[in-house]
Amino acid sequence: MTRCLAPQLAARAQRAALALAVAACVWASAFPWAPSLRAADTLPARLSDVEFWSLIEDWSEPGGAFQSENFLSNESGFQVVIPRLVRLAPAASAYVGVGPEQNFTYIAALRPRIAFIVDIRRQNMLEHLLYKAIFELAPNRVEFLARLFCRTRPGGLDERATVDELFTAYRTMANDAKAFAGNLQQIKDVLLRKHGFRLSAEDEEAIDHVYTVFAEFGPELNYNAGIGRFARGRGMPTYADLMTATDRQGQKWSYLASEENYRTIRDLQSRNLIVPLTGDFGGRKTLRAVGRYLAGHGAVVTAFYLSNVERYLFLNGPNRNGGWQAFYENVAALPLDESSTFIRSVSGALSGGFGMRLPNVLASVRETLAAVDEGRIQTYNDVFALSR
Repeated sequence: MTRCLAPQLAARAQRAALALAVAACVWASAFPWAPSLRAADTLPARLSDVEFWSLIEDWSEPGGAFQSENFLSNESGFQVVIPRLVRLAPAASAYVGVGPEQNFTYIAALRPRIAFIVDIRRQNMLEHLLYKAIFELAPNRVEFLARLFCRTRPGGLDERATVDELFTAYRTMANDAKAFAGNLQQIKDVLLRKHGFRLSAEDEEAIDHVYTVFAEFGPELNYNAGIGRFARGRGMPTYADLMTATDRQGQKWSYLASEENYRTIRDLQSRNLIVPLTGDFGGRKTLRAVGRYLAGHGAVVTAFYLSNVERYLFLNGPNRNGGWQAFYENVAALPLDESSTFIRSVSGALSGGFGMRLPNVLASVRETLAAVDEGRIQTYNDVFALSR
């Protein structure tokens, strides 16, 4: 009897699967803002060192140039959007971002399963590897800042210290030149010996350069650091300013605002789940590879931090640097759902000041793509009509 029923049960299961697939398509077309019916998230709990380095080597594109070395963000209003962001994406899956440390703050707030940092500058990828090593070496924020800025760890500070107390203490301390070589060697030991990452001689020199700038400027590091006579000025926020900033309600969200935030990033780093890549937003490789990987694991891009990269894609046009059309084609190839949100920095004519930023803004990724398809986006300024 069991053998007789088996074909019927198999056929019934096939019909049920087909009905579910049809229902998912109908649901998605009728209610595009509703949660997607998708496979269970199978993202790994950790990446091996070999897997992590393979992603960097296999998915990265040739490095490109930017107008500055961009060791640090200049977006003083980047925390303003976080309360709304966490409401829009209460259960983050994957995070994609660009640039240096501001990503850690967004990741700490969203707590995604995995994060990919995509930047056209290879030095940015190497700066993130420098961060990774320091996170792994430092069990808490006090030790982290001592290693990041090459300062002697001050007495009287422990895990209960506020972020303001931490930076007040470190801001007055001089660079510990004697400790620099030892710190740098420990950082390289983590990357080269512990993890076995195949860094070239040029990569090691770039890490030396980045760490030298961090040690020289310390908590006063700003966006212009290391680029000549404007390095210490022009009104740019410092590292201390950005880490002690708040949202409009006075809440501090930075990744150094609490030990809990710090441990969130440290844990992801220890499991190789913050993956820095060298990639062009308008290129045909890196973002597409990220999309295929996430789709293969039933994950979606919950948040995509753009900074003001779109501005340069619009300025360069469709035939240079990939162009904005190619970028939105890449985004459309990512797995998305109703929570998928762009985080943008306001710059250029909209910012109202040289080099400075208004508070960051949010926009639905799906609504942005629909606007592109309908021809409502033709210039950089057009993207801000969709801001939440």
